[in-house]
Amino acid sequence: MIFKARTESPLLKILRVLNTRMELKSHEQKYCYTMEKGFQGELQFDSLTENLQNDCLILNDLQLRANNTEFQMDTLIIFQKMLYIIEVKNYEGEYSYDPEMFQMAFGKEVLNPLAQLNRSKSLLRLLLQSLNINFSIEGKIVFVNPQFTLYKASPDLPFIYPTQLKSFLTKLDTIPSHLNSSHKKLAEKLTSMHLTGLSPNAKLPAYEITQLRKGITCKKCYSFSISTVGRKVVCSECGCEELVTTAILRSIEELKLLFPHRKITTREVHDWCQVIDSKLRIGRLLRKHFKMKGIHQWAFYE
Repeated sequence: MIFKARTESPLLKILRVLNTRMELKSHEQKYCYTMEKGFQGELQFDSLTENLQNDCLILNDLQLRANNTEFQMDTLIIFQKMLYIIEVKNYEGEYSYDPEMFQMAFGKEVLNPLAQLNRSKSLLRLLLQSLNINFSIEGKIVFVNPQFTLYKASPDLPFIYPTQLKSFLTKLDTIPSHLNSSHKKLAEKLTSMHLTGLSPNAKLPAYEITQLRKGITCKKCYSFSISTVGRKVVCSECGCEELVTTAILRSIEELKLLFPHRKITTREVHDWCQVIDSKLRIGRLLRKHFKMKGIHQWAFYE
């Protein structure tokens, strides 16, 4: 059973917006692509675990803190007598492994996923100890991309390759498990401890509002070729239509995401959206969907 669904991280959301609104450097574009590809791989794995019939609780994308250290788990499955951490990797191409490093075939070294898994297991164990909870913890690294090959890896390592996914899921379904209220309380506790903000370790390009292209983007193709037609905005690139109200609210969310400390005002939103001529229309929308603070020219919305 899916107890906590997966959503895009704040980092990925910001990178998507920046990639649309400014010219990222090549390494920043690669980082954005890597984040997006990783998220797609996680969604691919979610489509498999949601079919598990075993009595278990699945918590996707947990960002937790233990011993003043943040750690993230792609998937955590609660069984009757164990917790199962699964790190999902959407690596593509040929890689080689040894205990000291994990690298691509042409020599570029990448972070060792086994070190990441062991770190998560250790920190989760510390967190459970602080809660006076005792569970055994297992873990696997799942490679979901069918174009992935790994050389020099011992068969006793906790790696699940694309060709092993079906048998791995069958194994998960046969783990003896009968959950009770204490398991649900644990799932609720861990979910309540999930950190929703931007991680202090997040790697973001430097940006200012003056560097960014303003305007409402198409919700489908991200084009700026948007015009207002009555109560809708229409994209001339792909033909996608969206209610003006929904498009403005979506654009406000982007503004808040990029600049959480800026005050949301009618003038600010009008300048950000560009294609909405009427400030009165924006003001009405803000008063309807947000709480107004201050009066007259000092008014802003939260």
